[in-house]
Amino acid sequence: MREPAKTFEDLLVWQKAHLFVLAVYRLSGAFPKYEIYGLSSQFRRAAVSVAANIAEGFRKRSKADKIRFLNIAQGSVEECRYYLILTKDLGYGDISETKLLLQEVSKLLEAYSRGILNSDY
Repeated sequence: MREPAKTFEDLLVWQKAHLFVLAVYRLSGAFPKYEIYGLSSQFRRAAVSVAANIAEGFRKRSKADKIRFLNIAQGSVEECRYYLILTKDLGYGDISETKLLLQEVSKLLEAYSRGILNSDY
């Protein structure tokens, strides 16, 4: 059995979410300059929201508060899922690596949320 996380940085789901944020920054950095205040900005904010809400939820004391922040992160995952579709359809770049990372984050986030819901917290 794994040792309990001491900080949000110890959480595998946060680590993968952070890698996803970095991938989104790399991908969106190659978008056309006219997207700097459009898709680039929105995509980056949504990606950061995933990792930030996992981090914020980590220190919440009640199960309900933790789940609320994880649910916000899950909403941001879905927002990012759409931005990946849009990026592909606009021909702005290869989304394959970023899409795989997002799928992994989504699965880990679901498992983490389920674990908290099913715990004796």
